[in-house]
Amino acid sequence: MSDKRRLVFSILKFCSSELDSKDLSDDAKESLEVASQCLQSAYSMTLEDKHLAVSKSLDEIFKAATQNEPLQKKGPPSAADKEEAERLKTEGNNLMRTEKYPDALLMYTKAIDLDGSNPVFYCNRAAAHSKMNNHHLAIEDCQRAVDMDPSYSKAYGRMGLANSSLEKHREAVENFKKALELEPDNESYKSNLQIAEDKVQTMGSPGHGAFPAGLGGLAGMGGGPGGMDLGSFLNNPALMNMASTMLQDPNMQNMMSQMMGGMGGGGPPGAGAPGAPPNIEGLLQAGQQLAQQMQASNPELVEQLRRQMMGGNPPGPNDQPPPGSN
Repeated sequence: MSDKRRLVFSILKFCSSELDSKDLSDDAKESLEVASQCLQSAYSMTLEDKHLAVSKSLDEIFKAATQNEPLQKKGPPSAADKEEAERLKTEGNNLMRTEKYPDALLMYTKAIDLDGSNPVFYCNRAAAHSKMNNHHLAIEDCQRAVDMDPSYSKAYGRMGLANSSLEKHREAVENFKKALELEPDNESYKSNLQIAEDKVQTMGSPGHGAFPAGLGGLAGMGGGPGGMDLGSFLNNPALMNMASTMLQDPNMQNMMSQMMGGMGGGGPPGAGAPGAPPNIEGLLQAGQQLAQQMQASNPELVEQLRRQMMGGNPPGPNDQPPPGSN
């Protein structure tokens, strides 16, 4: 048990040194601190137990033990396995183009099982994970790819997109910067870096950011649930034109009166007197009618707004392309 406790103490020292590192995000450091506390509790020790210290750091011990070991879990694949893995990757690329993302994911995983030394397979699987909104898994696969090939710019770029989707814009900035170091003329990386940097600045500005619980950030109009930007909605000419047209419709005016009545704000008889408790059933019915009217007036705009509110904006020019070019 003594040797094990010395090992755990070395791990605690490593965690402590990493907390001072500039390479980790605040979220990562918080997770690391929790891990350190759990180890201290499990093994009944603290960093004050210096009698458990060893002469070398855990990092030095690990580097000395692994310096001659390749970064592979399996033996080298055979020529036949490599060929079959490439075929599976190509099939996965074709499935990505037809938006069959779960099937593409399966093909890339099979390719990795045959040849786990090819970083392209991990990067392509990351693209499939992102298309399925599994952004954490996409980041893991991108990290595996750059572990194998530190000069793989596309993996850094895709990691940046995944971090952006998770609202981890500081991490995304670092990813895009690294991608640009490796591929300085890539316009997509430049554009995505600028977007991520703007997001970082916006997050640190008064009146911006996501809503806290209870819609407390509504006054700032800078963000909303799922990343919804209410300010951009109000500056959307198509949305405002549709709203103006609908509000001139007598049926719509009556519907709005019903909604106000359902909230106890006055309206037609039976809809709810001023100051009365909200008529939830009437409010929901009026809201459904309003949604149906909006859908009938401009279904494309309604679909665009729905995707924005769900955090799933339609693909733009800077979104990651299908990995067929790999």
